[in-house]
Amino acid sequence: MFDVIIAGCGPTGAMLAAELRLHDVRVLVLERDTTPASFTRIVGLHIRSIELMAMRGLLDRVAEHGRRRPAGGFFAAIDKPAPEGLDSAHSYLLGIPHPVIVGLLEEHAIDLGAQARRGAAVTGLRQDANGVTVELADGEQLRSRYLVGCDGGRSAVRKLLGVGFPGEPARTETLMGEMMLDAPPEEIGAAMARTRETRGRFWLRPFGNGVYGVVVPAAGVSDRAEPPTLADFHDQLRAIAGTDFGAHSPRWLSRFGDATRLAERYRVGRVLLAGDAAHIHPPLGGQGLNLGVQDAFNLGWKLAAQIRGWAPETLLDTYQAERRPVAADVLDNTRAQTELSSTGSGPQAVRRLLIELMDFDEVNRHLIEKITGIGIRYDFGAGPDLLGRRLRDIAVRQGHLYGLLHRGRGLLLDRTERLTVGGWADRVDYLGDPTAELDVPGVLLRPDGHVAWIGDDQRDLDAHLSRWFGEPAS
Repeated sequence: MFDVIIAGCGPTGAMLAAELRLHDVRVLVLERDTTPASFTRIVGLHIRSIELMAMRGLLDRVAEHGRRRPAGGFFAAIDKPAPEGLDSAHSYLLGIPHPVIVGLLEEHAIDLGAQARRGAAVTGLRQDANGVTVELADGEQLRSRYLVGCDGGRSAVRKLLGVGFPGEPARTETLMGEMMLDAPPEEIGAAMARTRETRGRFWLRPFGNGVYGVVVPAAGVSDRAEPPTLADFHDQLRAIAGTDFGAHSPRWLSRFGDATRLAERYRVGRVLLAGDAAHIHPPLGGQGLNLGVQDAFNLGWKLAAQIRGWAPETLLDTYQAERRPVAADVLDNTRAQTELSSTGSGPQAVRRLLIELMDFDEVNRHLIEKITGIGIRYDFGAGPDLLGRRLRDIAVRQGHLYGLLHRGRGLLLDRTERLTVGGWADRVDYLGDPTAELDVPGVLLRPDGHVAWIGDDQRDLDAHLSRWFGEPAS
């Protein structure tokens, strides 16, 4: 019997498996596909996800396969630079091939002791007071204490649970890919400038050596399970721009729609949902993968605490309470970006107004912090603005804060050197450092890096240690 079975070995499932293994949870990851995806679509890790990689000691491994880009120009593709002084030591976008980040996270989970099986599709489940029975397509039955559906927007786990997935179906569809274009750069630039006046979903972005990223509206809405062909791109480029630009040698081709849906619940008993199984939205702003990885980071330590037996009674419920509003906000900002990409006179008037407003630093900063995930503040009750937010990778006596979080434990950072974690030392580390770059006497960090307490009073600290980390060891 496993502690946790995870359906789906994409970025969310692999990240969750690794987080659980940091706490010696027995994990099995089931992946429906028999082989990894062969296409090399580039995805972007935003600032918060880059920070999470640093917090688990993965950033160097990930960064060597990625390409840094400025952290600006994300919101509705409005070309504004990132504001100066973003609250992060990692203020950039990291572009990386999707199969590479999935492979690195899966490798990380397996190195930590997770088991993974391919060609294993979940077709049934039933739960009782002690666990979940998972049935596979070949009739095999597996048993675990918990099941987490990380199996994408068409999640079998969500459907088997009967959890509603309200929202809007796809109204439009867009083709996206990377390929060689033989047309001269000046012809491509002129065609893009001309076509963009009437087509919001049209981009030809040079990557060098004749390779372009191509975004073009599709002829209609089709089955996204069927990848587009180069001929589809030729047809649509000719229809919209009057030429196919000599497109050939595609690196990858895909399609996306603007369906927007949010699961009514993230948990039913011993079964939970994360990533695209819980929320889908257009890829505007490049937030999807990041949202799922951050779901896993929030859920992992809480589910591990439940299994290890020290979780406070309501801890696992805070996963939905914290992450579902974040997803709802992402859905709203992608809805807004979709409208701003429309060529109608009304949306274009609003777009022009927003372009003006983004010249104000506060507006630009707010939108960048929203897209990159560093503006998230969970509701931990009344307190200073830092309470509920993540703490940046500040300098400490041992080097950098995130280097102390590799084990996925809580951390008390104490500038007074008078506080203690006492009976929680098996779950929470302690660092006394009066030189730490903090303007408060002490902070308690959860394993996901969010600030759970601020102050210098031991009795108040003990109450918050109990709130997040359960009863102290005797």
